[in-house]
Amino acid sequence: GEALRPAFRKYARQVVANAKALAQAMIDGGCDIVSGGTDTHLMLVDLRKKGLTGKASEAALGRAYITCNKNGIPFDPASFMITSGIRLGSPAGTSRGFGVAEFQHISALITEVLHALSAKGAESDEAAEAAVRQKVKTLRARLPI
Repeated sequence: GEALRPAFRKYARQVVANAKALAQAMIDGGCDIVSGGTDTHLMLVDLRKKGLTGKASEAALGRAYITCNKNGIPFDPASFMITSGIRLGSPAGTSRGFGVAEFQHISALITEVLHALSAKGAESDEAAEAAVRQKVKTLRARLPI
């Protein structure tokens, strides 16, 4: 029944707009999106160019309070337990009230963590993760659940 309501149509459009903004901002931040962008609610980020694994990136982003999933990419050279990519999506943030501007900011936070992780040779960068974690707390406080 929820999907039949006009409000759901508006929400679904915002989910896609937010995902497109996140994907483009990730590309602008130097990340590769497997499909070159998105027309849906999610995207797959190829981390090979940054010398990172999905497993290490998922853990680092988690410590910074950003949820993602490690994910294999097409023809992934890494094992399914390690992966060469991460999957990002927009529904949870959209449900919280985040719009395009917030998703562009989230992209900047993600790329900040990934850049720090890449610079450290895939070792944890506690200072960078703590700095992003604080920015995430500030963003969440603006739009609480």
